[in-house]
Amino acid sequence: MILHTPRARPSPWSARKQALRALWLTPLVWLEWVWEWTAFGLSKWAFLEVLEYLGTFSVLVAVIFYFSESRDRIKMRHYQAWQVINTAQGKGGSGGRIDALQELNEDHVPLVGVDVSSAFLQGARLEHADLLRSDFSSADARNADLAGCNFTLANLDSANLRNAKLDHAQLVQASLNDADLTGSSVAGADLSGASLNNTDLRDADLRDAKWQQIKSIKGANIAGVKNPPAGFVAWAMNNGAIDKPAAND
Repeated sequence: MILHTPRARPSPWSARKQALRALWLTPLVWLEWVWEWTAFGLSKWAFLEVLEYLGTFSVLVAVIFYFSESRDRIKMRHYQAWQVINTAQGKGGSGGRIDALQELNEDHVPLVGVDVSSAFLQGARLEHADLLRSDFSSADARNADLAGCNFTLANLDSANLRNAKLDHAQLVQASLNDADLTGSSVAGADLSGASLNNTDLRDADLRDAKWQQIKSIKGANIAGVKNPPAGFVAWAMNNGAIDKPAAND
C-alpha cells in the first residue's frame, strides 16, 4: 500500500543558517536543506507517483504469472527427474536417481515400470510408491524405506534389501529370487504368487505377512526369521527352504 504524505515547504536558508550553533556544520546543514527542497519539489510531481503505482502493479503481475505457470514448472521438474532416471538406466551407482525417484513419488507420480536395475539406492525413501512391473534386479536398496509400495509383478531378483522396510508392501507375483532380505521388515506384506527361490530371509520380520500363496521358496534361508506367521516355517521347510544361520552365529 502506497501512502503519499504532502511535504511541508522547507524554511528559507537564512532562517536555517541563523539556527546553526556551530559554524563547521554549515556545509552539512546546507546539503540537507538542498535535499529537502529537492524532495519538496519532486513530491509535487505526479509522474513519480504514477511510476510508484506502476512498480507495485508490475509486482502483482509477476505474482499472477508465477502462480499461473506453476503447473508448467512442475511438469518440467518431472521431465528432468525422468530424464535422470532413464539416462542412468542399466548403470551402477546412483546417478541422481535417489533424489529423482523421491521427488516423483512425493508428487504422487506413478513409477510403473521404472528400471533401476543395478542402481545404488541405499536409504531411498519411497513409501507407498507405485512400482508395478518395476525392475529392481541387482539394485542396492539397503536400509531403503519401501513400506506400502506396490511391487506387483516387479523384478527384484538379486536385489540387496538388507534392513529395508517393506511393511505392507504389495509383492504379489513379484520375483525375489536370490534377493537378500536379511534383517528386513516384511510385516503385513502380501507375498501372494511371489517367487522366493534362494532368497535370504535370515532375521527378517514376517509378522502378519500373507504367505499362504507364495509361488516358490526353494533354497530360501529362513534362519532366525522373526514373528513368523503360524504354519509358515513348517510349510517353508517342506517346500525346500533351509535353516542355515550365518557362520559366525
